[in-house]
Amino acid sequence: MNAFEHAWQTTRGAREYQEDSAAVANGSSPAGGVPLVAVLADGMGGHTGGALASRVCCEQFLEAFTKRNGPVPDRLRDALDAANGAVAQTVISNPVLSGMGSTLIGVAFSEGGVEWVSVGDSPLWLFRRGEIALLNEDHSLAPELDRLAEIGRMTVEEARSDPRRHMLRSAVTGDELDLVDQSQRPLTLEDGDYIILASDGLQTLEESEVERIIAAYAEDGPDAVASALIRAVEAVRDPHQDNATVVAVRVVAAEQISSV
Repeated sequence: MNAFEHAWQTTRGAREYQEDSAAVANGSSPAGGVPLVAVLADGMGGHTGGALASRVCCEQFLEAFTKRNGPVPDRLRDALDAANGAVAQTVISNPVLSGMGSTLIGVAFSEGGVEWVSVGDSPLWLFRRGEIALLNEDHSLAPELDRLAEIGRMTVEEARSDPRRHMLRSAVTGDELDLVDQSQRPLTLEDGDYIILASDGLQTLEESEVERIIAAYAEDGPDAVASALIRAVEAVRDPHQDNATVVAVRVVAAEQISSV
């Protein structure tokens, strides 16, 4: 039987306000077989709108997931819809917030493995035995621009520097969700695996650097991993650095915890 240790860290980067939000619930639904659920949202819409959207998404997602029963995939999608509906109601109540929205990653951890739902460009990674793999789809224009580069419609340099690269094709805005990524079945986890939820501010670092940092601090636990990743982002000193938030979850065999 597996247990799950978690931690998160955040930085405002070059901004004076925080648009990212994250939340983790332990033992949220023992009857539903989900001992841990994590959610991360990266808001958009400026100081007020972005911060509010991300907070509303996290709060409503967790509340909806923990109150519902049934299959985990259904609960994840229902929780996403609840978050989206809450954003819509917030805008209806205060029309000046029109245009606010958020990305969202919701992840459920159980003995069967990890399952997720996501909208937007916030990455969800699996780190296993020294290697990292992206689990969810990127709903920004970046994949489309990279595809155009692959077929020769633009150069790789043009694709990487294109100002449209971070434009979102789907986000939680209260409207119909254009694109939703959801796991098809539980991904079996192994002792020592890490699941990393992050806002796109972490992508100031190359994926290979994210991999290297996790490998270097994995034995020290999730707080060390999350802190090291945020320190690395801050060390770049990008004058336009976006907010960055990292949630690190480590899989630990239950007998290891009980023996400590």
